[in-house]
Amino acid sequence: MRARPSRAVSLLVTSVVLTALLIPGATAQPGGPEPGAGPGSGPGAGPEAAAPATVDLADIPGEPPVRPTPAATPELFGSDCDTEIDGSQVTAYCHNGYPETDLLRLHVECERWWDLDGDGAAVSLDPAGRVRLTGRCWKEVRTAWVSHQRP
Repeated sequence: MRARPSRAVSLLVTSVVLTALLIPGATAQPGGPEPGAGPGSGPGAGPEAAAPATVDLADIPGEPPVRPTPAATPELFGSDCDTEIDGSQVTAYCHNGYPETDLLRLHVECERWWDLDGDGAAVSLDPAGRVRLTGRCWKEVRTAWVSHQRP
């Protein structure tokens, strides 16, 4: 099996190659001295213009920077809910599989501008409990969702 180069090595090689390609362009500045003009004449003339750019390999880190460790696993909370829309009726079936009580609220947004949107009252759902939430519009339902809140 052949070993794959690490990402740091690939970045190092790429930067060295790009630097080597850019050096000739940096020394050949547009509007440079005319052919036959004496040294020190024209824009960009000086000791810095003659020196090629160099890359010190000691300045390039061998390994990528260390990423901070991710935070501890998030605290599990929130019931699992399935929402069904049937014409103007909305039904949400929720099950709380976590060890903490969840306050659920059904929100219904109606399609027609004159039809009032509904935000249901908060319903407390204990651990391992199930609940059915219902809501409706006069006409079509645009969208419906369930919000979760800690008591």
